[in-house]
Amino acid sequence: MKDAQGGIIYVGKSKSLKKRVQSYFYNNKSHSPKIKKLVQHVKDLEHIVTDTEFEAFMLECKLIQDIKPMYNRKMKNPLGYTYIVLRQKDGFRRLEITSALEENGTDKPIYFGPYTAGRNTVENAVQRIQECCRIACSIPFTALAANTPCLNHSLGLCLGRCLGGEAAQRYDSIMDRFIGLLKGTDRSLCEEMERSMLEAAEQFDFESAAKYRDCIEAANLLLNKKQVIEFTAGNHSIVVYEYLDRDTIKLFLIKRNEVLYSEKYGLALNSEIEALPARAKDLILSYFHREKNGQNVADVARDEIDAAQIIYSYLQSSACHHLLIPEKWMEAKGHHEMEGALREFLSLG
Repeated sequence: MKDAQGGIIYVGKSKSLKKRVQSYFYNNKSHSPKIKKLVQHVKDLEHIVTDTEFEAFMLECKLIQDIKPMYNRKMKNPLGYTYIVLRQKDGFRRLEITSALEENGTDKPIYFGPYTAGRNTVENAVQRIQECCRIACSIPFTALAANTPCLNHSLGLCLGRCLGGEAAQRYDSIMDRFIGLLKGTDRSLCEEMERSMLEAAEQFDFESAAKYRDCIEAANLLLNKKQVIEFTAGNHSIVVYEYLDRDTIKLFLIKRNEVLYSEKYGLALNSEIEALPARAKDLILSYFHREKNGQNVADVARDEIDAAQIIYSYLQSSACHHLLIPEKWMEAKGHHEMEGALREFLSLG
């Protein structure tokens, strides 16, 4: 959507573009103030047709990041991502939510993220888990030596870290497991909540069961980010195809968070199908370059996260078929193994 000066003020996507555009200009009484203001400034429309929904997502992401239209909030400000930060003082560890990475101070905090979910969503997820595990101690760092119960202790949300002693040890033990959950190395907290949910349901305590269910959903939200980050950091070379119709596929070559190549291929003739594995091999050798140094989770930058999330979700969906290309297949001695894998992967008859 463009304004009177031709500037792009909004980028969106839709399977049914006509209905989507009409929705902005009809029933405007129910529109939010933001939409009403947007409609007043729209003077021209430009549209781009993509072959697949995946390409629409990727194109929308790229355009928003490049152009930064004023009416697009998501995907245009990588500094707006949310982090969970672990702070520590005098042995007391606390999880907080932040959008800024701080490097100052003697005790450097530990960060988990970035999370593409909104700040409130991440904050609520952390709060739910802390309250469910009774580690939501609300005593400020400045009052640690007082050994007085915090407000959350009286509400049953804090097991007594603020009082010290054995409760402090139990707090530290649960906090270790929560940190392990954020790192993706310890799922015991989730497993315990799942057992508690089932036990509560068996005893017809549906209120408690719902509480544990919500906590599990919150944990899964945080874990999903971990999976996206780890997969992207793996820097995989990926071949993907999706059917456009019975006789046509779209072939993609994907590296990290980028689509390096995409093209449509016909399947109407047996000769076209038979030639596809060899063509795919040539493309792989041409587009994929081996990395000498492995990359870790920390190397995934904030401005990569949106595209990485789109690619990861696409690969997990039923819309496409994908094959990871190991680095050893890029060596001459691995070409034969790659050819066999591609013939099996692209058996499209």
